[in-house]
Amino acid sequence: MLKIGVIGYGNRINDVLNTAKKVGEFKVVAVADNDLSAEKKSFIEKNGHTDVRYYSSAEDMLSSESLDGVCIGTRCSSHTEYMLLCAKYGLPTFLEKPVCTTEEDLARLKAIEGMNDKVVVSFPLRYSVLVSYVKELIDSGRIGKVQHVQAINNVPYARGYYHKWYRDENETGGLFLQKATHDLDYVNYIVGERRPVSVCAMSSKQIFKGDKPAGMLCADCTEAQTCPESPQNVKTYGDNYVIGPYCCFAVDTGNQDSGSVLVMYDDGMHISYTQDFIVRNCAGRRGAIIVGYLGTIEFDFYRGQVKLFHHTDGDVETFDFKSTGAHHGGDEILAKNFIGVMEGREVSHSTLKDGILSAELCLAAKRSAKERVFVDIEN
Repeated sequence: MLKIGVIGYGNRINDVLNTAKKVGEFKVVAVADNDLSAEKKSFIEKNGHTDVRYYSSAEDMLSSESLDGVCIGTRCSSHTEYMLLCAKYGLPTFLEKPVCTTEEDLARLKAIEGMNDKVVVSFPLRYSVLVSYVKELIDSGRIGKVQHVQAINNVPYARGYYHKWYRDENETGGLFLQKATHDLDYVNYIVGERRPVSVCAMSSKQIFKGDKPAGMLCADCTEAQTCPESPQNVKTYGDNYVIGPYCCFAVDTGNQDSGSVLVMYDDGMHISYTQDFIVRNCAGRRGAIIVGYLGTIEFDFYRGQVKLFHHTDGDVETFDFKSTGAHHGGDEILAKNFIGVMEGREVSHSTLKDGILSAELCLAAKRSAKERVFVDIEN
């Protein structure tokens, strides 16, 4: 049976492992985490992982255990550090996105050799049922060669980016790296072999800012009864969604609340992408419009629908998809692929190179928005 070690066992890696149980057999034999409390160990055991050996150091875990693979689920700022460590041992790795949060870490990842096909980056949207079907339509030639993409991500559950620790951009790298990293990856996957060469971007912070003291808690605020963002006044997205304890109108909220990116490709095609974190409830939208000479494809994850518009005869085909699990079915595909990589019978379908490219685009967008310049892509 495959033996897996986990570096940073949180909710996301727990979800990935629960999904992987459906597609393969393995055992989590070791966990390295900076939280080894009884509560954390109980959480791990309740999810079916018993007789686990715990380490406070990832290096100690990797040097002591005989593992078939490692899952990295730490906070974003340390993804690169632990990816480099796993590369030292040559272990198949499931790496959460974004693969890095700084230009310096991007350069360190680019220097890794021999690991590209052993690393499965957590980009499940490229293998969701909707994107998979869209890719099938495109590859069949039904709209001709893709000439333009207009992608959008209006996030209805975004309060956590201002109320929780996610507001710390030193940890997350900001919302291009948190959200656009997924969306730009599936766009790159859709358009095929084209190579991004230049990026420009803008971002705005219009709502989630203010003059409340840094670190203020909603529980300590005298305006909690009337504030539209206080826990008692918020209608959350989903029954189990917790908005977080911090004031989102404080001086330290961090994070833009909207952003837009243009990406030019090596053949002259460009794509546009816009993200927004103000919308709520049914205003949420995530998907893209893909334009070819023969037709246009439009799809939306929230509505579970793909439309194919034929340019020649005006016909419209509509395809509806039911919900198929986490990340619209993509998590299961990636989990199955990671099992195959650990067993030595597959290579990664969401490689380290893919993760590096997406992070490079996001870092370029971040720099472009800050400096108001075009940024060339080196890869």
